[in-house]
Amino acid sequence: MRLSAQSEPRLSVNPGDVTLDAPSDPSSDNGSEQVCRLHLREGNSTAVRSEVTHLLRSRLRSASLLIFAALAVFLVWHTLSFDRWDRVIYVVNYAAHIVATLILGMLGFLLCTRREFTLSELRWIEIATFFVPAGFFATLHYSRATYFAENYGMHPEVAAAWLLPIYIYALFIPNTWQRAAVFIGVLSGLPVLLIALSAITHVQSAEVLLEQWDTVVVTVLVMAIAAVSSVWGVHTINTLRSEVYQAKRLGQYQLKQLIGSGGMGEVYLAEHQLMKRPCAIKVIRPEKAGDPKVLARFEREVQATARLSHWNTIDIFDYGRADDGTFYYVMEYLPGMNLSELVRRFGPLPPGRAIYLIRQACDALQEAHDLGLVHRDIKPANIFAASRGGVCDVVKLLDFGLAKPLTDLNAAHLTADGTITGSPLFMSPEQATGDTEPDSRSDVYSLGAVLYYLVTGKPVFEDDKPLKIMFKHAHETPVRPSLVRTDLAGDLEMIVLRCLEKNSGQRFQSASDLAAALDRCHDSGTWTREHAREWWQENEVPIERIPELSA
Repeated sequence: MRLSAQSEPRLSVNPGDVTLDAPSDPSSDNGSEQVCRLHLREGNSTAVRSEVTHLLRSRLRSASLLIFAALAVFLVWHTLSFDRWDRVIYVVNYAAHIVATLILGMLGFLLCTRREFTLSELRWIEIATFFVPAGFFATLHYSRATYFAENYGMHPEVAAAWLLPIYIYALFIPNTWQRAAVFIGVLSGLPVLLIALSAITHVQSAEVLLEQWDTVVVTVLVMAIAAVSSVWGVHTINTLRSEVYQAKRLGQYQLKQLIGSGGMGEVYLAEHQLMKRPCAIKVIRPEKAGDPKVLARFEREVQATARLSHWNTIDIFDYGRADDGTFYYVMEYLPGMNLSELVRRFGPLPPGRAIYLIRQACDALQEAHDLGLVHRDIKPANIFAASRGGVCDVVKLLDFGLAKPLTDLNAAHLTADGTITGSPLFMSPEQATGDTEPDSRSDVYSLGAVLYYLVTGKPVFEDDKPLKIMFKHAHETPVRPSLVRTDLAGDLEMIVLRCLEKNSGQRFQSASDLAAALDRCHDSGTWTREHAREWWQENEVPIERIPELSA
């Protein structure tokens, strides 16, 4: 969640997830209303065919089991009504009923197994699923028509039974409307053909139909309406399904699920279409895509991160626009969790582990600072503890959306004078007051605030309003971490407090200086890769996770 500095909302219970950003240009609001919904490019025919095959199998399984259940229920009724029919007619219909029920049951069971089916095989199963019960209905229809004509002088109502396979087909089977029209047309035409067949082959049926010609009219109308409505339904469902499939694609990437959203955009779990490599894709929110300030920040984040090559900085794989102009970029898949979630779930970290994690973040930050970039939004939610190459607790520094070159005067328009950017719980005094432009020592302050949070489980300053927290960062002395955690070593406490100096000249002057000081700590080296692996295994941390990036 990102908040304008002109508002004063209450903080969420999630430390470090709130980031203040410079307010957007009000004139851009109208532009956002004109933004189209996200329309994404279609994948290749192989991906589409695979999608159809998977969906068709799932739907056929459901349809066959549903029809099997219906036939099984009516088989019980059929068994109990043996005395209402001529014995020969009853035996024929009963046998047809049993055969149809068994075949549908076997088809449903077969589709529940792990056997792989081609699309062609599934289409044959589709035909069997609907025309086997249609054959039973035809037998029942003809025998009932002749029996009722001989014994009661009337033609029975038959349309209702035929509606079952027609509507189940329309609802369950993915298809083009043209193919569905042929399939449903045959099903809906069968009862009319059977009426004609009974009239041609059976004298009493012909006489009854001549007297009750309205029965033929009603049957034709019911079947015609059912056919037209079903084909239209297939067309509508197929169109919606295609739109959803298209909306889940972005260039060469298949979007799997939404995993995070914020004031700037959404983050999706995705997979590269050809390499099948999992990744995370960040896109601009549609209502934000018309804001030039947001677009500028988004591009700046990509450009800033792409310049960095340190292994403790998240990798950017790709960047571009969708057909409608939607911005997106693709980053690496990171199994694990961010430090904010780590502390929320498991409490304060052992000092050695906190040093181990922050030490890696220092290395990533130092590269950024050497390239003239200031992150300006260091917080636990933007530092990720990942599993990479079989190594656990690998730090990845995320979200360079607020990063700003130290000497880039051309980017000055992206942050208006007097505005404040960053996360109130972890921002430096100079960020809070806006009196001076933050430099690399501002990131050192924020990193010290994160270290304070890791070892104590509490942020340096707390309040329910961001502006009050910012005031405390600028003017109040923090509570010594040893008063919150009594077993904390004095050397680590001194490092934290030096990072949190109000005067930037009294802090560590670089991330590498902070890293060197951490290396000299008493608890340095007490947490290793082996400890990290054991901890992940003991706590059963799910590694199939995507970083909860600040969207």
